Amino acid sequence: MTVTNAEAHQIAREKGVSGPLYYVVKYAAALVFRILCGFTATGKEKVPKKGPVVIVPNHKSFWDPFFVAIVLRRPVHFMGKAEHFDGPMAQFFLRMGAFPVQRGGSDEEALETARAILRRGDALAIFPEGTRVREEGLGAPKRGAARLAIEAGAPLVPTTITGTEKRRWPLPRKVRMVFGDPVPVEGLEATPEDAALAIGQAWPQVEQEYAKWQARPGVIVASAAAIGLGALVVSKRRKRIND
Repeated sequence: MTVTNAEAHQIAREKGVSGPLYYVVKYAAALVFRILCGFTATGKEKVPKKGPVVIVPNHKSFWDPFFVAIVLRRPVHFMGKAEHFDGPMAQFFLRMGAFPVQRGGSDEEALETARAILRRGDALAIFPEGTRVREEGLGAPKRGAARLAIEAGAPLVPTTITGTEKRRWPLPRKVRMVFGDPVPVEGLEATPEDAALAIGQAWPQVEQEYAKWQARPGVIVASAAAIGLGALVVSKRRKRIND
């Protein structure tokens, strides 16, 4: 059964996740992911167990929301591309905590749904980079997540996800998640300046943790090998030219 955009937002605002279905799918997925992906998660205790909270992870892969959802005990809501809600899976996605957002501009319907979720006292995860960052490193965070958090009086929880960008079909391998120290928003106003201040306190934790992962010995060795291989190729090409 398909739903219209308006119906999707109404369901997300008034009902949220389907408790029994959500937990059945979540724990089944967690079992499969733990066996096949070998993921670890630290700092889960830093995520408030109740009340509104905005989780702000980096975004490298389609799989990122799944790992955030299965790691935390409380249900987590996400924005998803509106195209995912055009077909028969729309109802399922909605009951799993996702709701549609139109890409390419400010979607007021999606923002109002996000506010409704936070007013209920639920958890909302928003990727501040705005889209998947496929190249190496992280993207610059936008202020929207922080502004929603300030409006709702919800702390921002920086979250680092590593490993999802490198996959062995069909799932990522050796995924690691680290939840950072929550950033309180008390005393801030929902202005661009205060939103920038809040995300500016949260995002460096993600950057630092991601940099640690990038600097681990295995990555350094692989990078050095790649550089060495590239130098060898260049050297052989020059030799051919000179010959």
